[in-house]
Order: sequence, then C-alpha cells, then structure tokens
Amino acid sequence: MNKTLLPSDKTALEAGAPVAHGDGLGCHAGAGEMRRAAAAAGKSETLDRYAADYPAGPHDQPQSMCPAFGSLRVGLRMRRTATVLSGSACCVYGLTFTSHFYGARRTVGYVPFNSESLVTGKLFEDIRGAVFGLADPQLYDAIVIINLCVPTASGVPLQILPKEINGVRIIGIDVPGFGVPTHAEAKDVLAAAMLRYARVEAEQGAVQAPRAGRSERPTITLLGELFPADPVQIGMMLEPLGLAAGPAVPTREWRELYAAYDCAAVAAIHPFYRASIREFEAASRKIVGSAPVGSEGTESWLNAIGEACGVPRAKIDAANNRLLPIIRAALAARPVKGRITLSGYEGSELLVGRLLVESGADVRYVGTACPLTPWSEQDRQWLEAKGVKVQFRASLEHDLAALAEYQPDLAIGTTPVVQKAKQGGTPALYFTNLISARPLMGPAGAGSLAEVVNASLAAKPRFDAMREFFEDVGEGFAAGVWEKKPTDRPEFRALYKRRVEANAKARQGEDIK
Repeated sequence: MNKTLLPSDKTALEAGAPVAHGDGLGCHAGAGEMRRAAAAAGKSETLDRYAADYPAGPHDQPQSMCPAFGSLRVGLRMRRTATVLSGSACCVYGLTFTSHFYGARRTVGYVPFNSESLVTGKLFEDIRGAVFGLADPQLYDAIVIINLCVPTASGVPLQILPKEINGVRIIGIDVPGFGVPTHAEAKDVLAAAMLRYARVEAEQGAVQAPRAGRSERPTITLLGELFPADPVQIGMMLEPLGLAAGPAVPTREWRELYAAYDCAAVAAIHPFYRASIREFEAASRKIVGSAPVGSEGTESWLNAIGEACGVPRAKIDAANNRLLPIIRAALAARPVKGRITLSGYEGSELLVGRLLVESGADVRYVGTACPLTPWSEQDRQWLEAKGVKVQFRASLEHDLAALAEYQPDLAIGTTPVVQKAKQGGTPALYFTNLISARPLMGPAGAGSLAEVVNASLAAKPRFDAMREFFEDVGEGFAAGVWEKKPTDRPEFRALYKRRVEANAKARQGEDIK
C-alpha cells in the first residue's frame, strides 16, 4: 500500500530550508529546461557528479522505465528501511505500482505538493515533518527520501535534512530522469549513498557485526543485483582459493554494508556502479571486473581474484583445474545453435553474451543501455574478438537497427524489441524476466540459458505459420478502421475464405488426435 505523509507543525524557517527557486516546473518542461532549473536552484554539484558517473548516450532521457525505480527497488528490498518519494503524483503512482508489481510488499511513503508548496519551501517543511514522524528506531534503521524530477529541478534541499533522528539514519538523494540515464544506475545512486554513510560510521567506532557473524576466510564483496543462486555459486568457486563470498551490494539490510567493506577485494559483477566503486576505493579496497561466466570467463576471473588477494599461483591453478572441466562439460552437453542479437538495460548484457558465445551461439550484437567503464572493458574486448558488435548506451534505435541488419534466428531484448521481432515472425525473449533472472555464474550458469533459448529457436516454424495465418491483419483494408461506407473487396473475401478453411483443417486435425 502507499502512504501519504502529512506535514508537521515545523516551519521551513525553523528547518533551515531555503525557499525553492523557479515557478514550479512541471514534468512537461523538458529535460533541458529541468536541468537548467535544477542548476539554478543549487543542484549543479549533484548534476555534475551524475554527468561524470553516468554519461548520457544518444538519447537525453531514459528509454525504459523511470530511473528512480532503481533506487526505490534498493530501498524496498532492505529490512528495516522506510522509503519516501517526493515527486509528481502521477510519477509516484507509476513507481509504486511497478514496485508492488515486482513483489516489494512494502509501504511507500509519499509527500504530496502543489505549485505553492513547491516554490515557497513548504514542501521541504512537509518532508522534514514526515521524516520526524517516521523516525522510530524500533521499526527502522534508515529512512530514504528520493527526490524525483520536479523537486530536484526546484532545488528541494534534502541534503540539509538531519543525518540522524532518534538513532534512525536519514538519507536523501536526487534521482531525476534528466540526470540519471537508467534505473540500473539509479541503484548505484542509493547504494553509494548508503556505503558513504556506513563508511563514516565505521571510521568513527565499532559497528554491528553481520547477522551470521564474520567469515573465517577473507571475503569478496559482490557488486551488483545478482540472481540469488549466483552468490552461492561464486562462494563455491572461491572456496578452493581460501576465500569466501561476502555480501552483495545493494545489500538486504544495513549491517551488511559494514561487512561489504570488511573484504579482501570487490568484484564489480555489474561494472556500472561507479559511485559505489568510488566509496570502496576510498576505503582502499581493490576492484576486479567481469565475472565467472563460461569457461574462459571463470578462468580469467579466478586468476584476477587470486592475484588481487595474494593467493598462491598453485592454489589458483588447482581451482581452475577443478572447475573448468565441469563447466566445459556442461556447455558441451547443452549447446545453443542459432544467430542471436541481445540487448537490455540491466547491466549484465555482456556477461550473458559471453555465456551464449561459449554455448555455441552465433551472437552478432550485444547492446546495453549502460555505459562503458574500466571494469567492463575486458568483456568488451573478449566479445569483439569473437566478432560480436558491442554497443554501450544502446538506444532502441540501435537495437532495432541490429535486428534489421543481422536478421537473427532469435532476438533477446527489451519489450519494444521483442514486439518488433515477433511482428516480423522472429522468435524473441524479454531479457529482464526470461534471461537475466537465471543463474549465470560457474557450473550452474553453464547451460542454464540453453533450455529457454533453444525452445525459442525451435519455435520458428510456429511463428511462420502464425504470420502466414494473420498476414495483413491490422494493416490496410484489414485495419478495422472504416472511414467511409464499406464496399465489396474480393481480396478480403479471399482472405476470409482461406482462414475459414485453415480453421476447419486445424479442428479436423484436433478431432483425429
């Protein structure tokens, strides 16, 4: 359920809040105008940092879902964490609907506003009052407040909220669609803000231990929102090196943030978490890119992890000799044959591309909405050496152009790519729900994609039959839009006759069975 948080009796002046500038820009103002307004309202530093961490691509606004969903998702998945949205009501409705559609089962707080409260500073007063009302240490470790586009453009200063109320941490962030290109990178915005807060706490004194206690072995913190089985698989692969898998960031509760710093190295499984990586580097932690996918990916990753942690070469070789034959056998047992194009906005697209290539697929194109970073460079080089075109900050136009150019047997992509492919009679799979929601790492990941991919590749004859049966439906004379009095059309009667005959044959076949 959603919860509207009402204003308190505090005044904006008592809260120390400046009056917001501007005239209450609406969502219709456009990214450029919103950006200029935000800069004029004192958000230049935040926007400049986002521009450096998350450089824009060929499009100046997200082409998938609202990026704030990423930060909202991180907060909603954490125990004892309250999340409050500050933005236009339509945006809040869409974000909360999406969050519950994804099974969050958590209340989302909302501080409403209008043009008057926005420009007079009363919105900040209301936010502050709502936070004071929520700050119950019996219920929460932290409260997250997220400014959406309009409050960010109007300069609502979440940064001057108290850092702590009644022992509850207060974290305010700006996640505007005109400053953060994808929802995947918005996860980094909140994860980094929490890491920064936790690092300062750890520097000041003792902090909570992990719920299960400290590991006896040095740990590897995993950076990225991973499929639940993958950390388990990574832990099994690290065991021969004398290492263990640490927490995955974004974490599931606050105390795991301290454990994330208590590591031998950080594995940037999702390499676009620039702000989080900056926090780990400030704590002098080593960063290792790529991931243990496929045989070659696992070997190079274990080598890099071992070297970063000072593991003897003999131990690294022993781990490779133990794991790689198992992975190669799993890949060989479930090969993938067919030409594939792949695109998505989750950030794991290059890893999936590597796994498909090692499974035997003819991968022609891998597009990701995320940017190139130093920690994704290794995957880019590997894919391009195999003849794969890699497109960072891929737009929908890039993905559709690849679909047209390579004429794949299977298209894996976002919803509009899947729709376009199926309309053309090409089997297609939605990346987020059907591909990224599967184990990718180590022996469990090898062959994990084969079942769903091969089943889709085998569906090509069915697509051809459906396309022939529904040919011209929704187009031209069969569009169903009559702008003038209908006239006799022989081609329509012929089409109708063919379909009636086809239906009769289909029913006859079912009767025989």
